[in-house]
Amino acid sequence: MAIAEADPEWAVGFEDECWWSRLTLPALNSWADEGKPMRLVQKSVAKDDPDPKAISCYGLYLPGLEETWLRFVDGRPVSSITTQFLSWCGEKLEAAGKKVLLLVWDNASWHISKEVRRWLGKHNRGVKNSGGEAGVRIVSCLLPKKSPWLNAIEPKWVHGKRKVVEPDGLLGAYELADRVCGIFGCPHYEHLSISQEVP
Repeated sequence: MAIAEADPEWAVGFEDECWWSRLTLPALNSWADEGKPMRLVQKSVAKDDPDPKAISCYGLYLPGLEETWLRFVDGRPVSSITTQFLSWCGEKLEAAGKKVLLLVWDNASWHISKEVRRWLGKHNRGVKNSGGEAGVRIVSCLLPKKSPWLNAIEPKWVHGKRKVVEPDGLLGAYELADRVCGIFGCPHYEHLSISQEVP
């Protein structure tokens, strides 16, 4: 990481996925004005509610750029969506003038699958064959198992969940995603889905 942080063409990125629940749990801590504690009540979703109870998103925290990039998912994290997210991040990093991403992430099955490893190999060969003129090389750095505290994006998830709490009503899935993006200061991009093609 020290080598990557010393080179302006490298970016250090902490990647993770997070589920955002529409049903605020009473045990969740949040902030409130002094002397006015927030009272959270267990909520339920009507059977005919078309939105899921929780939505998932991918996030990449880039300390060097002081930015967190989010993409929500229609469904759950899987290998094919992981490669879509990495491809999208690579395009954004290339536009920012970066050549290499040091990707710090955990051992989730959709990070270490054959599909993702093949995609990373093919992607990096393509960057190498272009002479470094096209694309961003991705150097994968897996964290030790069961060590979420080593991933710098984890505290951001915790604080984000405290900030999007809705004590008085039930948020729709899109409204929740929009609120999360607002907290992180990033646009609410089109949601990733399995049907989308990876460039």
